[in-house]
Amino acid sequence: MARAALSAAPSNPRLLRVALLLLLLVATGRRATGAPVATELRCQCLQTLQGIHPKNIQSVIVKAPGPHCAETEVIATLKNGKKACLNPASSMVQKIIEKILNKGSTD
Repeated sequence: MARAALSAAPSNPRLLRVALLLLLLVATGRRATGAPVATELRCQCLQTLQGIHPKNIQSVIVKAPGPHCAETEVIATLKNGKKACLNPASSMVQKIIEKILNKGSTD
């Protein structure tokens, strides 16, 4: 029986190709559903602001440089729900980040 299956495979190469393609699609489909995928593979901040009034800021996220972006990104979520990219080299932005870090360490 095993010989019959082995000898049938070379005689019908189209069936073998279809079976291998189906197996490949199933394997990649399972891998794609189980693997975490990065949401952004590029820099999110194309333009930055030099600063914003701290009373308008709800939270700040600082993203370190990585494979997705070569620049440090500072993304502020404002109290109105909008997001704004801040210039990490700006002295005002550095003061805002320092103030937030100090506030978090005293709690």
